[in-house]
Amino acid sequence: MDNILEQQDRTDLGTIKITNEVVAIIAGLAATEIEGVAGMSGGIAGGIAELLGRKNLSKGVKVEVGEKEAAVDLYIVVNFGVRIPDVAIRVQENVKKAIESMTGLRVVEVNVHVQGVVFPQEEKEEETSRVR
Repeated sequence: MDNILEQQDRTDLGTIKITNEVVAIIAGLAATEIEGVAGMSGGIAGGIAELLGRKNLSKGVKVEVGEKEAAVDLYIVVNFGVRIPDVAIRVQENVKKAIESMTGLRVVEVNVHVQGVVFPQEEKEEETSRVR
């Protein structure tokens, strides 16, 4: 029962269960919608934050779910030049809104951990191909 939310809705037709993974994916998608967020971070390897692609959104998210409440930790990488506190506040608001509206859980915490900064030349290098 470790991966299933304790919050279960009972209807006339049965119960509704939402996995922690679903809550994490909702949080990851909501975080990456915010301008200034380069992506989710999978941790720090060799002193550099690992930037995850859109397929791994839940990897940069940790959720703790109770019967009616949830707490979320997000590990993000931001774009160079953004005002980090403003981006983090917008991430917190968007993640809280998305989880509460989609799951019915009350979000008590959204902790944002900025793991790295992506510089403009790094983005351009990733986009261009070495072979023509």
